[in-house]
Amino acid sequence: MFFACTTKKEPVEQVRNPNIIYILADDLGYGDLSSYGQTNFSTPHIDMLAAEGIRFTQHYSGSTVCAPSRSSLMTGLHTGHTPVRGNKEWQPEGQWPLPKSTYTLAEMLKDRGYVTGAFGKWGLGYPGSEGDPNHQGFDEFFGFNCQRIAHHYYPYHLWHNQQKVMLNENVDGQKGVYAPELMHQKALQFIENHQDTTFFMFYPSALPHAELLAPESYMQNTGASSCLRKPIREWTRGQHSIPGRIAHRPNRTRLLPP
Repeated sequence: MFFACTTKKEPVEQVRNPNIIYILADDLGYGDLSSYGQTNFSTPHIDMLAAEGIRFTQHYSGSTVCAPSRSSLMTGLHTGHTPVRGNKEWQPEGQWPLPKSTYTLAEMLKDRGYVTGAFGKWGLGYPGSEGDPNHQGFDEFFGFNCQRIAHHYYPYHLWHNQQKVMLNENVDGQKGVYAPELMHQKALQFIENHQDTTFFMFYPSALPHAELLAPESYMQNTGASSCLRKPIREWTRGQHSIPGRIAHRPNRTRLLPP
């Protein structure tokens, strides 16, 4: 007699890669956050993200200035090897580009099935160049291509992929459109559009660097008393804060794989 023994195979559960939101706040030091010991004011939204996520204590900038530090981040190379090693300008707008041969973090994640988006300040290649974010692995970009123009929160234009978006409300020194708000809305929309897939969102915010301006409506309930602290408090704590609206967005659990 022959006996055959079979075991029923259980279906293998497909594990999806996690969604990634990487927020890079320009000139925001770790000492500005209450989760890292700040006592002059609180940053509750970032503190919540830190408590519910991963808290890094040895995550250093790749350089002391904008473009090379971002180049290090995008390439994983230190400034002895990363292709952009200084804030070299390109006229009339932009900076010296990453070479076409560069393999960026965004390209690596795209190769693994991620939808990729960048919202904020780029500084790694003038519009249309080989260093343009659309040519370095990002499916969508909205924000400042040029880091020099990013010194102003009420610019005359921003970029949406290859389209120049004019902000006529800011002509002649007017303060009609607050650029960080436009970029933030685009970033939130990207999350909503891709919450059912696997995405990487790079959010290199221009705040709180440089111009140190925030609309008065943003400053309500922040308790800000110093004009130099206003943009930091607005970015981290206020009712319109960028981390707060990501942390408390509707259906925030949809950021996690199903």
